[in-house]
Amino acid sequence: MTRIETSLMPGLPDIVMQDEKGLFHFIELKHTMGRAVDLSPHQVVWLDNHKSGSAWIMVRRSGPKEPDTIRVYHASAAMEARMHGIDFPPELLSEEPYDWAEIMGLIAPV
Repeated sequence: MTRIETSLMPGLPDIVMQDEKGLFHFIELKHTMGRAVDLSPHQVVWLDNHKSGSAWIMVRRSGPKEPDTIRVYHASAAMEARMHGIDFPPELLSEEPYDWAEIMGLIAPV
């Protein structure tokens, strides 16, 4: 996995990952303490343009009254995640302690 920090390509996800098969996967990372998923218009467009590939949104929700969770959405749900936040059903929901094998198995199946 490589963390990408660039302002040259607006909307480019935070992480690019190459699996053992040589396939690339893109992950946009978000954190919320409420219900909103703060995707910018550039991010929504990038994700929508790449929805036929392995592009994902990983949202960590933390708060004082609920358990911490990670929600994983496919790129094809970018607009719904932006509009409805975490109320839109994710592809996968994992509570703390997170099941990283399940999360990564969804993103990059073996």
